[in-house]
Amino acid sequence: MIKPLQIEIYESPILKSKALEVGAVTPSLKKLISQMILTMDANEGVGLAAPQVGISQRIIIVKDAQENHGFLNPEILSKSKKQETHEEGCLSLPGIFLKIKRAKEIKLIAKTVKGKAVRIQANGLGARIFQHEIDHLNGKLIIDRISPLKRFSLRKKLKNLGK
Repeated sequence: MIKPLQIEIYESPILKSKALEVGAVTPSLKKLISQMILTMDANEGVGLAAPQVGISQRIIIVKDAQENHGFLNPEILSKSKKQETHEEGCLSLPGIFLKIKRAKEIKLIAKTVKGKAVRIQANGLGARIFQHEIDHLNGKLIIDRISPLKRFSLRKKLKNLGK
């Protein structure tokens, strides 16, 4: 039986480090992806990165209108000059929502769970989810994308997250 995983909360060291490349697609990797999807859905997320469940691997889950998709070793190739600012939350920063500026459209490459290389062009919410989750793979959180003053104003909330 597949069980949801524990979400790593702010100040967990794994959230600040760059995740390792994924090698071959194995049965244990497929099981991990199923667990990540279950975890994301149980926490009402629209995206999840492996470091958020304590695993240093370049794996993300992205929800679209129909279903959840697992991607391995995603890499952004290009970002549009047009940017949008929208509110984002993060399962690793529960209760914190911040206005984050991101590219409106991106192009990326990744591997599917079946090991197939794909090129993806995403825009709007999809582009935002990919950028957010790929940030996690690079050890970056949404609080790293705000001004020092705004981050300073969140210090009490951040301090209480791990408790």
